[in-house]
Amino acid sequence: MVSIPTISLNDATWFPELGLGTYGLRGDHGIAAMVSAVESGYRLLDTAVNYENEAEVGEAVRRCGLDRDELLVTSKIPGRDHGFQKAIASIERSLKTLRLERIDLQLIHWPNPGVGRWLDTWRGMIEARERGLVRSIGVSNFTEQMLTTLIDETGVTPAVNQVELHPYFPQGPLRAFHREHGIRTESWSPLARRTELASEAVVEQIASGHGVTPTQAVLRWHVQIGSTPIPKSASPQRQIENADVFGFALTPEEVDALTALERGRLWNGDPNHHEEM
Repeated sequence: MVSIPTISLNDATWFPELGLGTYGLRGDHGIAAMVSAVESGYRLLDTAVNYENEAEVGEAVRRCGLDRDELLVTSKIPGRDHGFQKAIASIERSLKTLRLERIDLQLIHWPNPGVGRWLDTWRGMIEARERGLVRSIGVSNFTEQMLTTLIDETGVTPAVNQVELHPYFPQGPLRAFHREHGIRTESWSPLARRTELASEAVVEQIASGHGVTPTQAVLRWHVQIGSTPIPKSASPQRQIENADVFGFALTPEEVDALTALERGRLWNGDPNHHEEM
């Protein structure tokens, strides 16, 4: 079992420095994978309405045997549920599907600027938090300008912004904005899936120098730049490997070398244009 450190969000809620992405983990196999992760030391399970596995996540929470307050469950409102009342109704449906009394971190999955209702959705999430349906609220795939609008219009700063982030797309300016405003950065696709990142010469060299795998070197980079990565794996051995990144540290030069791999966004998910319902 590994020990994953936690930090405090801007609302004083604890938050792990590494979590489990659950996209694609469904059915009994998915439940078993999530329970395995919790038994290995994971305390953050990240799901979404559009992942269609909230029921499995809730079942894993019940089966793992831990006290509910020891786990943090994230879910996300889909684009089709944008709007004040629709957002609240979406959260209530998620709670029913999860069969949990609260969602620990609720995010807006995508801003969907063509719909233009993400601000009303944020106001609905603030109301849901006041009702006790959720504990912390944040966003996913929001730009600096969008975050500024949320803060200026409501006075409520998101606790988290979950974005595409990996050495090929390190998001330096956005991370700096997050630090300035006390927003926790969270990385989806932290390993740049389906790319050659793990076989980059600099990644392999850094990993070899620390006696770790290329995957561990990249995940450690996330930790040191102040972002919570949420790698997904159904393999118990791989889950432990992914989480075992707190016993070594990269040098500042190594962090910079990985950041220098920057090439840009990989999957066409520009929040200013991408629409996902």
